[in-house]
Amino acid sequence: TAQLMQRIYKSVDNKDSKFLVGCVPVKPPVPTTTNSEQTNNFSKKVTEETLNQSTPTSDLHEYGCAARIIRLERPVGGKGGRFFAVVEGIARIHIDQYVSGGPYLEAEVTVYPEPVMPNDDQELQDLAISLKSTGRELFIILQDLKLPVQMLTQLQRFIDGASAGSLADLLVSTVEPPYEEKLRILDAHDLKTRMTNAIDIVTRQIHILKISQKIHSTVEGKLDKKHKEFYLRQQLNAIKEELGERDDSSTEGDDIADLTRRLQAAGLTPEADKAAQRELKRLKRMHPTQAEYQIVRTYLEWLSEIPWSKGTSDTMDIDNARSQLEEDHYGLETVKKRILEFLAVLKLKDDMKGPILCLLGPPGVGKTSLGKSIASALGRKFHRISLGGVRDEAEIRGHRRTYLGAMPGLIAQGLRRVGVNNPVFLLDEIDKVGHLSLHGDPSAALLEVLDPEQNNTFNDHYLNVPLDLSKVLFIATANQIDPISPPLLDRMELIRISGYTFEEKVHIAKRHLLPKQITYHGLKPGYVKISDEALLKIATGYTCEAGVRNFEREIAGVCRAKAVEYAYANDNGKKDTYRPEVTINDIMTILGMEKFCNDIAERTTDPGVVTGLAWTATGSGGILFIEATQMPGKGNLQLTGKLGEVIKESAQISISWVRAHSFQLGITTASTESTFFSQRDVHIHFPSGAVAKDGPSAGVALITALVSLFTHRCVPPTTAMTGEITLRGQVLPVGGIKEKIIAAHRAGIDKVILPSRNRKDVDGDVPVNVKEKIKIVYVDNVYDVLQEAFDGEKIWVEPSSIVGVESRL
Repeated sequence: TAQLMQRIYKSVDNKDSKFLVGCVPVKPPVPTTTNSEQTNNFSKKVTEETLNQSTPTSDLHEYGCAARIIRLERPVGGKGGRFFAVVEGIARIHIDQYVSGGPYLEAEVTVYPEPVMPNDDQELQDLAISLKSTGRELFIILQDLKLPVQMLTQLQRFIDGASAGSLADLLVSTVEPPYEEKLRILDAHDLKTRMTNAIDIVTRQIHILKISQKIHSTVEGKLDKKHKEFYLRQQLNAIKEELGERDDSSTEGDDIADLTRRLQAAGLTPEADKAAQRELKRLKRMHPTQAEYQIVRTYLEWLSEIPWSKGTSDTMDIDNARSQLEEDHYGLETVKKRILEFLAVLKLKDDMKGPILCLLGPPGVGKTSLGKSIASALGRKFHRISLGGVRDEAEIRGHRRTYLGAMPGLIAQGLRRVGVNNPVFLLDEIDKVGHLSLHGDPSAALLEVLDPEQNNTFNDHYLNVPLDLSKVLFIATANQIDPISPPLLDRMELIRISGYTFEEKVHIAKRHLLPKQITYHGLKPGYVKISDEALLKIATGYTCEAGVRNFEREIAGVCRAKAVEYAYANDNGKKDTYRPEVTINDIMTILGMEKFCNDIAERTTDPGVVTGLAWTATGSGGILFIEATQMPGKGNLQLTGKLGEVIKESAQISISWVRAHSFQLGITTASTESTFFSQRDVHIHFPSGAVAKDGPSAGVALITALVSLFTHRCVPPTTAMTGEITLRGQVLPVGGIKEKIIAAHRAGIDKVILPSRNRKDVDGDVPVNVKEKIKIVYVDNVYDVLQEAFDGEKIWVEPSSIVGVESRL
């Protein structure tokens, strides 16, 4: 071996040396093995360690190349006599026979010199032209790939000047085909075969390069913006790191790992877990700069934060619930009783499949606070969902994730906020939710929420997995019953909450409102002391409502005035002069003139003026004044006061009944006289003309007003009445009795005329202290009404029944 290396060194220095070496490739892997084994075996054969003298000749290819050594170098620190050699191929060779016994491998070979292109072979000439054309096409593609200029220049010169055989060898080595195809070109010592194979290989590689270039251009155009954003983010992170401001937030891998842990700890249902695992796999395949990455991540965060299996333990102590309700609310005995019954049944059944309570009443009577008290009594978390103004069904069911800015509905959001699966949800203002429109029907979406038989598989469009709402206690509130759709109303049990009496308002102010406002205005307990008479004066003279909101505002005005007095005395060192007591005489000084006058005597002293009772749209009662007058005319009836169709019909019935019974009532002198009404016009007016009025309950008041007008008798100022009438003079029952009687008590009425069939409403609903202060009389027909309205005076001719009088007519 040493002798061989010395001879090689000498031949390298001599450019005309005849000393050549044979370069023979290794045979490709055996095709019977697997792809992995072929790669491993082939890599093992071509490693530097196996190419030595001990290599079996059976592993060497039959064809090779005779080459001249151009440069030979020993590597720095090289061991074992190894060298790096640069060789130049001269001619193809075929290994005829290996000669053994020498210090290095020798062989007898057949040399195939480079063939000369014959001028008379047209087929070879055509192949040579095609080869050059293919080479130029490859050159253009390589130019687009922006390869080094020097390499492209050399390639162009070789294409223009090299022989056909050398050009075929160069082009094949340039495109780097598979190893087997390289061996096929090496074996082709025949020029025609070599050019044919070379054209086929290079053409195929050109097509592959074109397709790759097209795909690259398309992808590059789509991802150019994202790559730019990613590059800028990386630069920003590097700048922050240099400035010591780098955020310590977790990396992408940490985010996915954290999401995985949170999903495992969330206790997902099988359906939710299947959806979460599917989206988690998608997230792992995405780059953080992709737009959908944040969408999928937000969805998984929602799934991990919904309380699928986490809940609170119910206390279910009825005595504790009763104490809680008594502490938080004064009065409302019927409501408290029904709530305690509901809680008791809930405790015995141990499930939520019961009626959905709907607290119906005017504003400010404590519907929301009752819901809070129920949650406190059960030991559950409380969440209020305001449905007022909700017009889109998606606000209940959630938006589908295909929309921009999609998010779950109010129900799923509430569960995420409270963090448990059995809270108390208060659906506030359910009567003000929108109805069917182009955005869907929110009230219809609530049907599934409030149905105990269906809400265990509630489907939120964003989550798109069944959500169990069967453990949630739903309580609804409403001011009116009419706007609620019948199917939705059918799923709820109504608990009516009427307004408070004056005495109840005074107790509520002493227990809740006054201490709250004292603290709110920075004062300490005992700095403001309002007497019961002063509180009653505020309730009667400065408010006129069923609830206590305006009452609380007026108390706040008193506290502000006392806060000014205390601050002035404190700043001037006159604390001893500060007086915390507020008497009835101080109220007018602080709050000004009374806003509401309960003395209705001035409005009811004239004939034709009667006080009726009404039930307002907000669910509270009110006073309804009716004024009638007559003038010369042609028997027309004029109605004013923004009246509805029903109340107009009641007025027509009233005038018809009075005309039919005018002789018995002493209005006309003969039963057949008809000129009395034909020569007079009647005008009936309902004051507060801007407020819409409708309903049948003003019938008895209308008849009484007309009789009072025509007989010139006055109805006592403190008498009010309500009831529907018929053409036969019967008095029919009406609704809202409790609210109307409380409104009468609030207005200073001491006598109320009601239909007999409303007696049950008075006995069951009206507070005892109100019944003690108001005389309630019950009537069956119009004659009973007139007798009670005119203080027991019988103004008709015969004291017989209505039927007897009509028979005489």
